[in-house]
Amino acid sequence: MPLLQFNLVKDAWTKEQVQTILDSAYDVTLKTLGAPQGDRYQTVSYYDPDDLIMGDTGLGFQRSEKRILLNIRTRPRTREQKINFYHQLMEQLHDKLRLDANDLMITMIVNTDEDWSFTSGKAQFLTGDL
Repeated sequence: MPLLQFNLVKDAWTKEQVQTILDSAYDVTLKTLGAPQGDRYQTVSYYDPDDLIMGDTGLGFQRSEKRILLNIRTRPRTREQKINFYHQLMEQLHDKLRLDANDLMITMIVNTDEDWSFTSGKAQFLTGDL
């Protein structure tokens, strides 16, 4: 936990590049959100370009086929943690993949301990198992 859900344009990335995206996000999650080692939950969904619509919200920029929409479900985080996550992930993806800053959009959806069951139909945060 957190759960990172990546939405990408189909055929815009190689398998190796997608792995770099996932590994970079995991690294940043450990560093900025305080997730413990091995706490890795990630999914990747692929869309035709016309099915992954990411406007500029009136900010006046363009996005490319390399656009990434990342949805994160997480326990509450501080404002500083969120800002650091956004910034550090962008830096890593730019450094490793030359990702344009306009091509990354991140949303964080906050939930609480009772919203997680990792196995066996139990709420491990509530039972004290975690």
